[in-house]
Amino acid sequence: MISRRFFLKGSALAMFGVGGAPAWLARAAAQAGSRRKVLVVVFQRGAADGLNIVVPYGESRYYSLRPTINVPRPGYGLDAAVDLDGFFALHPSLAPLKPLYEAKTLAIVEAAGSPDPTRSHFDAQDFMESGTPGRGAAQSGWLNRALPAGRETLSPLRAVSLGPELPLTLRGANPAVAVANLQSFRLPGPSVTGVFASMYGDAADSTLRSAGRETFEAMAIIQRLDREPYAPPGNVEYPNGRLGQSLRQIARLIKANVGLEVAFAEIEGWDHHVNEVGANATEGQLANVLREFGGSLAAFCADLGPRIEDVTVVTMSEFGRTAHENGDRGTDHGHANVMFVMGGGVRGGRVYGDWPGLAGGQLYEGRDLALTTDFRDVLAEAVVKQLGNRDLGSVFPGYGQPRFRNLLI
Repeated sequence: MISRRFFLKGSALAMFGVGGAPAWLARAAAQAGSRRKVLVVVFQRGAADGLNIVVPYGESRYYSLRPTINVPRPGYGLDAAVDLDGFFALHPSLAPLKPLYEAKTLAIVEAAGSPDPTRSHFDAQDFMESGTPGRGAAQSGWLNRALPAGRETLSPLRAVSLGPELPLTLRGANPAVAVANLQSFRLPGPSVTGVFASMYGDAADSTLRSAGRETFEAMAIIQRLDREPYAPPGNVEYPNGRLGQSLRQIARLIKANVGLEVAFAEIEGWDHHVNEVGANATEGQLANVLREFGGSLAAFCADLGPRIEDVTVVTMSEFGRTAHENGDRGTDHGHANVMFVMGGGVRGGRVYGDWPGLAGGQLYEGRDLALTTDFRDVLAEAVVKQLGNRDLGSVFPGYGQPRFRNLLI
């Protein structure tokens, strides 16, 4: 017997949530010329090493804490860090992001992250995706709650995650879809599609009927897009990894004006307890994942061209890593980290945040970079200024009044 579960999985699309306009497709042509602002969130799963991503080379203690895995100061060899402001520098594998920083399209927030002290990957990821650190099991995510109410038209592709399953951050009352791959997406044959359309349409549960309607509308739009060949402009090339291909598809949805408002992508491979760095800073596990990370973000901005003015990208990871390297030339689970904010409305070209220092008395619990910017401060500013949602009490319940850094215009 064919089930709804099989249909969604076999179609490379999963759905969670209800709502939206039942005749959205009939209005698609009228909406095609509209340009909504889009918030894109990139999650670095595994706890990225912020101190080797944006290097505080102006602080000598960085080098004494990391005698074998540090990134050399700018100007000291081919694997040297890429200077930003005389104190901070990018890892050399992130060199493609330097032009964005110089163009003031990229801002960096140092010593940022979750105030919860957990060093559990699973708990910390849930806390950041729910936007409620330390508050236990969550049923919905901040990115779903961030979607503004009262839109005249709601696209079934309003909120999209690129991946096989919908992440916690996009679960909630608003419709959201997880699409594994736009290029490989295919509807089943007409007979199978008809069976499932009937199953959803005849369901007694109004929630199930609504979810089925939204699912089929999203499928129709994606299949229509798949008929049209897509290629980024000029010499833009995305890395072949998951993040590069996810951002390529997000760029396609943005430029197709399908009503996208929020998108989520992720990149794994940051949990470097052993051999984080190879023979030099441009080799090894961290360098490899940073090449994909930086190359993907740079290609995304170049692909969008003028449309980057409508887009804000925020990157985040569940926590940072220890300031001191361990005995296996790696780092262990830490606390504060670094966040990137990119886009046309970003006040870029500078490093934000209060730098806490790396001296023994300045480290959190004597071992980690201390937190000075709550990640919700960065996200809340994006929610208000990019999405136009000022109901932050609903988006981040229990947080109070976020402290904006004036990252966005």
